[in-house]
Amino acid sequence: MKYWRQPLDKDRIKVPIGIVHVINERCKGCGFCVEFCPRGILLMSRQTNAKGYHLPEIADDSNCVNCGLCMLLCPDFAIYVEDSGADE
Repeated sequence: MKYWRQPLDKDRIKVPIGIVHVINERCKGCGFCVEFCPRGILLMSRQTNAKGYHLPEIADDSNCVNCGLCMLLCPDFAIYVEDSGADE
């Protein structure tokens, strides 16, 4: 999405990029991470784990801003985000 204006400090502030990891065997398929992701990075897949729960799938990891909301909302601690260390 293109905006008609830009922040004044756009050239000084670097947007963090995160790498999303899902621990498949901990996930119970609640979908909180998918529903509340502000950037729409995750979606529910058809794949199931050993317990029979549908797992979240990373749709587009490049748009992750490492906000950590998915980690905070996951009741089973089945998802975490690490900083990629790359600057844009």
